[in-house]
Amino acid sequence: MQQLMEFIGNHVLLSGALFAALVLLVATEVMRRGQKFRSLGPAEAVAFMNRQDAAVLDVSSSADFNRGHILGAHNVAASSLDDPDKKVTKLMAGPLLVVCKNGQAAPQAAQKLVKRGAEDVVVLKGGMAQWAADQFPVTRA
Repeated sequence: MQQLMEFIGNHVLLSGALFAALVLLVATEVMRRGQKFRSLGPAEAVAFMNRQDAAVLDVSSSADFNRGHILGAHNVAASSLDDPDKKVTKLMAGPLLVVCKNGQAAPQAAQKLVKRGAEDVVVLKGGMAQWAADQFPVTRA
């Protein structure tokens, strides 16, 4: 214990950086566990879609959606999820896979869906970029 205190005293910046990194790691894990949705990689997402007969909501821009999307996906603007239309409300009754271009917008969209009452929401980790990189099928409009 004496050596640890001596090390901390001699390396204040290094010790502070380690403490800050640990706090951030714990905070990130607590936030992740507090989410009401799951995140799955492409292979797990395919199993989820097949097993649960999940609807796919793609919150990418229409231009990105037209460049390539999952077969059967519904392109929905993320901003429209604050007050979803009848089509989206109907889809929220069942399992949903939320997708975006690179995995950045989908978690926020999933959170909006959960707040609106969706119960089985999953986000595609890495978005369509990861889906295409893993060579899963993409269709173009």
